[in-house]
Amino acid sequence: MIINTGMRTDIPAFYADWFVNRLKAGFVLVRNPYDPHSLTRYRLTPDVVDLIGFCTKDPSPMLPHMDLLRPFGQYWFVTITPYGKEIEPHVPGKLQVLDSFRRLSDIVGADGMGWRYDPVFISDTYPVERHIKAFEYMAKALSGYTRTAVISFIDLYEKTRRNFPEARAVTAEQRLKLGKAFVEIGRQYGMAIRPCAEGNELKQFGADCSGCMTIAAYEKALHQRLKVPVRPAARKECACYLGGDIGAYNTCAHLCRYCYANYDADTVQRNRLAHDPGSPLLIGHPMPDDRIHEAKQESWKDPQITMEL
Repeated sequence: MIINTGMRTDIPAFYADWFVNRLKAGFVLVRNPYDPHSLTRYRLTPDVVDLIGFCTKDPSPMLPHMDLLRPFGQYWFVTITPYGKEIEPHVPGKLQVLDSFRRLSDIVGADGMGWRYDPVFISDTYPVERHIKAFEYMAKALSGYTRTAVISFIDLYEKTRRNFPEARAVTAEQRLKLGKAFVEIGRQYGMAIRPCAEGNELKQFGADCSGCMTIAAYEKALHQRLKVPVRPAARKECACYLGGDIGAYNTCAHLCRYCYANYDADTVQRNRLAHDPGSPLLIGHPMPDDRIHEAKQESWKDPQITMEL
């Protein structure tokens, strides 16, 4: 099976010590965000976990602990955008994250790495031309360290509108201009451009609109075919194969203004005060009235077929 760590928070950036402890313990508990007294117990052992997926803006805290991850397949999405501290107040500097990306790629390989340049929004400070220039600079810096660049345009969720009221949607004309430029730059630097939940609008320019966190991407990282159970899509416009997320909402301290996973900064701070690196839960501890059930886990690797890459 696949364990995901990053759809709800950034575990490598803020909870690396906790994650290291869970790997050593061989299991983790996850509280259901919609049923707080329901906990799921996942084993974190390579006999049942084929791959661990990461989404992070700062992988550097995990770099000293990569030996613990060696028995597992890995796929890392690292988000690097052009935005400054007024938008991403606690994200490390771009040069630092670019360097961490390259160091990580040297360990897991380019097939296990994806660069996320998202969400894209347009403003007086970040016009279309600045995005194109920044994207080319970063693509050049990451050339050879990944074969995938994922892009998406800002979604104005309720939380985003509240925390980032000046944000506005990207127009169709802007999307097409950016998409065309990104595909051309990606081709120059050996990267497929994969729009995230953006439909087929950019397919005309050569973008790969089949999804980003897909089984095909995981298989390429593993160099192994997977026989996966059928599972409904998380969203109708999304082809990604998600599930088994061990994170928690309202815990990411990057506090990016466009974030969909945080309610507000005060909630994040309260939750982080309840974090114990020694707990099996990311936030807090199991309570007497909690119900714990074991996740159904098995390896999805097909031992009969390996991939020729």
